[in-house]
Amino acid sequence: MQHSQAITRKSASNLALAFILLPKAKRDAMPALYAFCREVDDVADEDTLPVEHRRTGLAAWREDIRKACSGGQPEFPTNRELQPVIRQSGLKFELFDELIQGCEMDLDTHRYADFPALELYCHRVASVVGLLSIEIFGYRDPACRKYAWHLGQALQLTNILRDVKVDAQRGRIYLPLDQLNAFGVTEEEIMRHEYSDRYAALAQHVAGEARRHYKAAREVLPAGDRRSMIAAELMGSVYWRLLRKLEQKRFNVFGPDLTRVSKPQKIGLILRTWFRLGVGLVTPNYGTP
Repeated sequence: MQHSQAITRKSASNLALAFILLPKAKRDAMPALYAFCREVDDVADEDTLPVEHRRTGLAAWREDIRKACSGGQPEFPTNRELQPVIRQSGLKFELFDELIQGCEMDLDTHRYADFPALELYCHRVASVVGLLSIEIFGYRDPACRKYAWHLGQALQLTNILRDVKVDAQRGRIYLPLDQLNAFGVTEEEIMRHEYSDRYAALAQHVAGEARRHYKAAREVLPAGDRRSMIAAELMGSVYWRLLRKLEQKRFNVFGPDLTRVSKPQKIGLILRTWFRLGVGLVTPNYGTP
């Protein structure tokens, strides 16, 4: 897994951080999945290349992961390392295909009309990652699939609220257009990075949707599978803390610094998550009022 682990270490992402709580066999498997997600996302986001070039690149990834899932011989190093994980965990090509479809949406779709349209995007780029991950984690109750779906929605909406300025610099607005209209915020204001009380109210409304998904994930995860979902639970805790930080600053993300959860805070959440599960507490660290 040297290739995948190098990509994971370089990313320093919250997802990669969560692997530390997994048993060794699963901790060794997750970098391959993460590296796949990272590399297809990078293909879609390489703005220096023409869209059709990126589309061809994603098509090549789709064909190569198809080979990995069907027992063929994939060409890309990440997919070669991922193939044993696919076999051991029963990962389905259809989910990888949906993830690539989500990346393809970023090539063509720079605005979302309403929450249902945004929900499809969040499903493909985030909930699908959760659905793949829980197969590696292992679970007994099929309700874990609902848990993974809701948590993916919550995490992606939190990301969207944090990255409004960064996305605008790339010509993208993920906040639903019907909600912009409802709160009197124009696309031009967002593209100019203009903060206002109207924008704060809009963002708080979108945060309410994220909170709904955090709450649903909290409620649907079976207690018997909570320990196997420890990495996902840590992700929920980290992104819940991020959402609370955004709320504290009234969603003013247009300044020079990206809102982050600090490394000491993440370490604290790791220890807290591990302790709570160790002593048998089944209440998550997120989704509370």
